[in-house]
Amino acid sequence: MATQTQSALATSSIASEELHVSAPDRAVLRALAQRVAELAARPLEAEKRERWRRHNDLQPERPMIFCDPENGWNEIVTEDQLRCAGTLARTWEMTLRKEIFWGESMSDDRVVEALFDVPHAYIESDWGMHETKIGGEHGGSYRWDAPLQSYDDFDKLHFPIITVDHAASAAVVQLAHNTLGDLLTVRLKTRWWWTLGMTWVLAKLRGLEQIMFDMYDEPDNLKRLMALLRDGHLAKLDFLEAHGLLAFNGDGTYVGSGGFGYTRQLPAADFRPDHVRPRDMWGFCESQETTTVSPEMFAEFIYPYQVPILERFGLNCYGCCEPLDQRWLFIKDTPRLRRVSVSTWANPDAMAELLGHRFIFSSKPNPAHLAVPQWHADAARAEVRRVIAAARRQGCPLELIMKDNHTLGGNPQNAVNWCRMARAEIERAWKE
Repeated sequence: MATQTQSALATSSIASEELHVSAPDRAVLRALAQRVAELAARPLEAEKRERWRRHNDLQPERPMIFCDPENGWNEIVTEDQLRCAGTLARTWEMTLRKEIFWGESMSDDRVVEALFDVPHAYIESDWGMHETKIGGEHGGSYRWDAPLQSYDDFDKLHFPIITVDHAASAAVVQLAHNTLGDLLTVRLKTRWWWTLGMTWVLAKLRGLEQIMFDMYDEPDNLKRLMALLRDGHLAKLDFLEAHGLLAFNGDGTYVGSGGFGYTRQLPAADFRPDHVRPRDMWGFCESQETTTVSPEMFAEFIYPYQVPILERFGLNCYGCCEPLDQRWLFIKDTPRLRRVSVSTWANPDAMAELLGHRFIFSSKPNPAHLAVPQWHADAARAEVRRVIAAARRQGCPLELIMKDNHTLGGNPQNAVNWCRMARAEIERAWKE
């Protein structure tokens, strides 16, 4: 393996941000934080928190609802609504305004917490190669030129290296504490990954179409590459654990491809708050990029390399947009599997029968219904109604997760209306 070196093409957090909040920006942020604290103190938030715990511990009361409009936030909280002038202050303002919208308007089951999380300042290198992105301006579509054109260059790959600027991290935390700390609890907390599934990294390195050819033409080399990615992800977990950088996510942290981590089944019995380990946490893998390959090829080239990663965690989530009804035979024995994604492309009746009461049915309704100025209410209602009926027949703990919204059609009310509709459908079903 090549020597590990720091890549010039790295992703970094806010280490280079000027550590200053002006007096006018501070006033704006404090007023918003005060409102977040008021919302978080409502008895409703404690009730929602307990419902998530029971839900995640497979003792559900009613289905849970969560809506994250993702790119649609840019239509809910627009640039001209932000009042802060500083770059860092505007980032914090956006975070606080999202919390307020969730608490005042969204009407889903997300818990508003009196917390303010600040991520570490860090740089993470690439794998020794980096794709060239073409297009993608303003959140639009793009393609990329994959760098690993030939397996002859395999030895140029290496594990990524994480370099944390602890002084800068502490400075940003102190700034947040000085600005908001008497209103909200400021925490140094970083989500170091969204997925540990590896196939997005694989596709960027080798090319999405090419990895499908590789399953026929270069099977041994593809497996060698997957083994490198597996070992690199395991090394990342080792590094984060050894340096005390992991954060407990069995709380209000977003986990998997939807839902929150509240549970009484984490952390492990010998947990120390100052030393979080993967076995104290939720883990997550998916493989959306290989949706079009056969279940058997998924089982040969992808899943065996994910299992050693998932084995490290106390509870696991699996799947995102890929339909899992055809792959269930292979993923059903995932270690400590709890949350399973049921995408809009999966058969909800088949998935409900497969999941039963043993796993969380994490439904991902179609976001396209909300991507137009006047949302497709009838189609969205029919979809949610079918999912609720399927889950009820089989006794599945159900969550309805609206996400992957690239737009709300310029109408923020679409997200609110979807949540209200989902709530009404749950109430209707439980009255029958």
